[in-house]
Amino acid sequence: MTNKLIKFLTITGLTWFVPLVKIAAGENPAQQIRQLWLIMGVPLIAFMLFLGMWSVSAAKVNTSLGTIPGPVAVWHEAGGLVDEHYVEKAKEEAFYQRQQERNQAKLAEDPNAEVKIRPYTGKPTYLDQIGTSLETVFAGFLIASLIAVPLGILCGMSPVINTAINPLIQIFKPVSPLAWLPIITLVVSAVYVTTDDSWFAKSFVTSAITVTLCSLWPTLINTAVGVSSIDRDLVNVGKVLRLDWPTQIKRIILPSALPYIFTGMRLSLGVGWMVLIAAEMLAQNPGLGKFVWDEFQNGSSSSLGRIMVAVFTIGIIGFVLDRIMHSLQAVFSFSKI
Repeated sequence: MTNKLIKFLTITGLTWFVPLVKIAAGENPAQQIRQLWLIMGVPLIAFMLFLGMWSVSAAKVNTSLGTIPGPVAVWHEAGGLVDEHYVEKAKEEAFYQRQQERNQAKLAEDPNAEVKIRPYTGKPTYLDQIGTSLETVFAGFLIASLIAVPLGILCGMSPVINTAINPLIQIFKPVSPLAWLPIITLVVSAVYVTTDDSWFAKSFVTSAITVTLCSLWPTLINTAVGVSSIDRDLVNVGKVLRLDWPTQIKRIILPSALPYIFTGMRLSLGVGWMVLIAAEMLAQNPGLGKFVWDEFQNGSSSSLGRIMVAVFTIGIIGFVLDRIMHSLQAVFSFSKI
């Protein structure tokens, strides 16, 4: 039971609690407290020092929007953004309630009357922007993975395909999202016509494709390297048994290359998250990037604090996404923990 709990905590990245579990299981307390100090105490002290230095130095820096807010002011702004979300949601709920009551009254007078459900057009809140950014990055990451993994397997299995595609990879891999964005915006505007029944807005498609183009390369390269690094004896066994390509991929190649594939996907998700914020900011597409740019343009006394809340949010979400991918890698690649 203890070993299973330790394995679960390690896979999920909650290694801070492992020494506590070992102490509860009766292991050497002094050794586990020393381990707890190293993995939890030291980072906590470093973070407290960072907050102290930030608090002392922030008030000494004057900008056109006022002094840099300290940790307490930023925390206060974070609370204000959450409160704004609940206020806006209450307005939205009241809007739909009023609309429903009007429609019911209209149908009571005339059962054949045509009623319309109008969407709420209030301003998206900070939490809504976070949700939009997460949906976009996952869409772009999913498309990138669906392209990169099969293509990487082909490159790893066939030197001819690898030689043919490698120059394109080397040319397009370093291209900045800021360079892709104008092209993608123009192409999407030309080929994707939206109507009231469209599933996705143009802004969503533009941001998702930008994330796809910039994040597929780590997965593609790592998959190709992982497949080409498979023990030749395993590949020869497949040939001796006359396994067809799908069976070889399913039984030999994918299990052997999974650690490389997940490493690439982990890198791709991190790249995609960084690219998305820049794309939203530049193209003014809904999301955290637009929130940061709007606050910068707003120039109110609270703008700096709100921007710093967004910076911490972006960093924390990026950290959580990385931990999720690390946990999935540990589960699906059967790593020894």
